[in-house]
Amino acid sequence: MKRFCIPPLSLALIVVSLALQGCLGKPDTVQPVTPFVLEQYLGRWYEIARLDHSFERGLDHVNAEYSLRDDGTVRVLNRGYSADKKEWKEAEGTAQFVGSSNEGYLKVSFFGPFYGSYVVFGLDQKNYQYSFISGPDTSYLWLLARTPTVDDTVIQQFLQAAKNAGFDTSKLIMVDQSLPSAAPLQNPAQ
Repeated sequence: MKRFCIPPLSLALIVVSLALQGCLGKPDTVQPVTPFVLEQYLGRWYEIARLDHSFERGLDHVNAEYSLRDDGTVRVLNRGYSADKKEWKEAEGTAQFVGSSNEGYLKVSFFGPFYGSYVVFGLDQKNYQYSFISGPDTSYLWLLARTPTVDDTVIQQFLQAAKNAGFDTSKLIMVDQSLPSAAPLQNPAQ
């Protein structure tokens, strides 16, 4: 019987490739919105609610600014305020479409070649005033809006869509968007 052997470097590349593809997946329970018009999506968005992760832990007043680069990719600038450290945190990344530019399914990178999914599965398609975002699985969830606060009806729509898609909404954090008087106004987004 002939033995099949994969060299260690090739095996490592296969494992890394499979792991990276997993980060570009999406929950089976969410579908990217279509049509999606990137030009209408660009600009500032405020984080209204999220499932917490280490990269945002302890941050409030979170917002994201999306702008088009000359090469057709999207510049992503995320900012949030840490009250504990009394400072603004900022991360810049790049986004691009996974498939069709008519579909709200993008990949975002803040760390070189490593991308994560950004799936717009709910959107005010008339005015682009709020959006529901998923990552590669149901542990990543955000409600974004063009304003620091939204009507309760939008929050209820978000909660229902998230529950229907299998997200654990009991773990949602409602993001404080009211700037405390102790926060320095050094955030360029202000």
